[in-house]
Amino acid sequence: MKRYRKDVSVFLFLLVSSVCQAQQLPYQQAALPVEVRVDDLLQRMTLDEKIAQIRHVHSWDIFNGQELDENKLAKVVGDKCWGFVEGFPLTGENCRKNMRKIQEYMLNHTRLRIPCFNVAEALHGSAHEGSTIYPQNIALGSTFNPDLAYRKAKMIAGELHAQGMKQILAPCVDVVRDLRWGRVEESYGEDPFLCGLFGIAEVKGYQEQGISPMLKHFGPHGNPLGGLNLASVECGVRDLHDIYLKPFEMIIKSQPLKAVMSTYNSWNRIPNSASHYLLTDVLRKQWGFTGYVYSDWGAIEMLQTFHHTANSPEECALQALMAGLDVEASSECYPALKQAVKEGRLPVGYIDEAVRRVLTAKFETGLFEDPFGEKYRAGKVHSEESVRLAREIADESVVLLKNEGKLLPLDEKHLDAVAVIGPNADQVQFGDYTWSRSNKDGVTPLQGIRRLVGNKVKVHYAKGCDMMSPDTSLIATAVEAARKSDVAILFVGSSSASLARDYSNTNCGEGFDLNDLTLTGAQSGLIKAVYATGTPVVLVLVSGKPFVLSWEKEHIPAILAQWYAGEQEGNSIADILFGRVNPSGHLTFSFPQSTGHLPVYYNHLPSDKGFYKKPGSYSEPGRDYVFSSPAALWSFGHGLSYTDFVFEGIDTSLRNDSIYVKCTLRNVGNRSGKEVVQLYVRDLVSSVVMPVQQLKAFEKVGLKAGESSEVQLSLPVSELAMSDNDGKRVIEPGAFEFQLGNASDRILLRDTLWIGKEVREKKQCSVPVEKKTVSVGKKIEVRGVVRDIQATLVHGVDIYTKSDGILVGCTDCNGAFMVEASEGDILVFRKKGYARRDAEVLSGTLNIRLTYSNE
Repeated sequence: MKRYRKDVSVFLFLLVSSVCQAQQLPYQQAALPVEVRVDDLLQRMTLDEKIAQIRHVHSWDIFNGQELDENKLAKVVGDKCWGFVEGFPLTGENCRKNMRKIQEYMLNHTRLRIPCFNVAEALHGSAHEGSTIYPQNIALGSTFNPDLAYRKAKMIAGELHAQGMKQILAPCVDVVRDLRWGRVEESYGEDPFLCGLFGIAEVKGYQEQGISPMLKHFGPHGNPLGGLNLASVECGVRDLHDIYLKPFEMIIKSQPLKAVMSTYNSWNRIPNSASHYLLTDVLRKQWGFTGYVYSDWGAIEMLQTFHHTANSPEECALQALMAGLDVEASSECYPALKQAVKEGRLPVGYIDEAVRRVLTAKFETGLFEDPFGEKYRAGKVHSEESVRLAREIADESVVLLKNEGKLLPLDEKHLDAVAVIGPNADQVQFGDYTWSRSNKDGVTPLQGIRRLVGNKVKVHYAKGCDMMSPDTSLIATAVEAARKSDVAILFVGSSSASLARDYSNTNCGEGFDLNDLTLTGAQSGLIKAVYATGTPVVLVLVSGKPFVLSWEKEHIPAILAQWYAGEQEGNSIADILFGRVNPSGHLTFSFPQSTGHLPVYYNHLPSDKGFYKKPGSYSEPGRDYVFSSPAALWSFGHGLSYTDFVFEGIDTSLRNDSIYVKCTLRNVGNRSGKEVVQLYVRDLVSSVVMPVQQLKAFEKVGLKAGESSEVQLSLPVSELAMSDNDGKRVIEPGAFEFQLGNASDRILLRDTLWIGKEVREKKQCSVPVEKKTVSVGKKIEVRGVVRDIQATLVHGVDIYTKSDGILVGCTDCNGAFMVEASEGDILVFRKKGYARRDAEVLSGTLNIRLTYSNE
């Protein structure tokens, strides 16, 4: 009998389930293919419902401060399911409570019960109160450790689920090339390959935990004219694809991404948010992207108010939608689409396609089956684990720029007192897109140092100056603190706003651009005054971008860059200063010698750092720059350690359409440390001008003192491609140089490889010199003049005889020379910056022309 009742129960359950399934509409049936569900839902929607799906409900529409106004919600939403909703000013707890209420309204009080995407900012942590504040992107990139980006994204995802969020406006993968721009801090670096790898890692981390990431900002964005936010970017098609779009292409072609954000600015005189070429021809037709494009906030109405390519909200909407921009955020242009359809100015198919992309993303991310994110583990907000990870990223991101005389690490056993000085010494600096600027939500450097030294060392603190004012009245107290200390630690730099909250006293971040990269306020004067005391100085740049530190590099013995390092910045920098942690960060942005040295990125064209190779100074004026060299102060990839590493051997091979480069890395110092092995490539001869080098692989390797490891880096042959005039990638057969080093300007090993149809085995790096037997005759006096290809006289050219390699003379200040040589001998003319020239002695007169060389 029991078995019978059990069988009946099972039968009834299956029967009820079948009936319920039959009552579900096709779009509500999870077992059906996504395309079928989208088609079914789309044909049921009214035009008003379709337009609502590609619009945004904003917090100012439905919240009174931190409280949801359900009457406003009902009035704004009505019975139409909207596509997106945000609550940026809300605390994390209010997000958790109210985002669920909004989703419940969409599911219970609208006709078709379509869930919405709950949107959050999470550039380096959820931007809602109480969330863990991680180091900013510039710091994350400086770790050269994409695994940290992956782990960070997974951890943030748990906090986002706890706050009821599904769609985030991150990661930012902009390649930045103008350091005056305030948004430098939001970028991983100046290199497109590095930005792409870190973006891939974050996208993977979010998607594996059920959060939908959104790449931003699509289009050329990080090199705005004059360094001004929203300004146009001037570049050709090749740089567009090889530099600015490359990270997006890397991510979109390798990850099932659902969302991309447009940019505010323009390229080629077309606003990027209305560019059919960018949003349709490249993104969708060329790369196969099937997700939706979301407008940066207010970007659509800017077509009228900023770019002046439209004269009404309707025209803004038509330009954006027909170009391929699907979702409008923070402007009110898309409501005009309804009338445009009714009056025949817009085929409804454009709206249908945009809605289809949004619905597809909602189905594919499981939003219909799990509208509240219950499938995924909601992490505890601000857990011990998340704080440890924030600290780990901070530790690996600090870059040791200079350490003359091994002043660092400090040893508290040999110190009686330290001075901790500067506007960033006792103030947290989290960076923009965070919810706080308060010391109560993080650890300042002063707090970290005091915690570490305890009662063992006296700590004398002085602010010294304000970074937003030229007032020097506080410098005297800083000087006094330095004089009574064994070492002075100076914390200078910049300060950024917190999202939708506090924008006061800000000189960095979105919308806060600088015309001059010297340290703001009285900071430079503070540094010089403290240095003048004679107390050893350690300078720590706490910042969201590089600043000009030319005087400091010449005079200050120890300099570190601590990019906005999150809530654990103080503990991290204290441990690094006192040797508990060995710094291992490397620069992802080159430092300029002055603002006038911009641009300063490492992957420039061979023509772009001077022709004459005669950098000058006031004591000896030169050419290119009369009183300077065009080189960077510190180049991309630079980073020192408290230990020493040696690179040995290089082996390059081609196997199965991939290139493998091996070397041995040795830690020859006396402490454990981490080194970044960097692989750069140069196309030696190409049909168009190519960069002098391009990063194509890297690996961060940890070694104990005395330990060694074989390091193998690889890259697909496709990474050697260049873009043609149509933006399509092609690989030209030829020789490529592979460079291994620990900075772009510190290449330690080189090898060449032939790539292409005539694939050959490894080609030796050194070009063999043709051996010529020199038959010499009688000695004669040889006179002449040496000029360059512009007929300029060249002084200081060394002259050798090839037969015996002896230096026989040098050109004078007028480029003239007189040497003794044998008839038939060959004179070799050499000077740095010029190609070597060999000339046979046939008579007593010999005039020489030298050509310039970048080698």
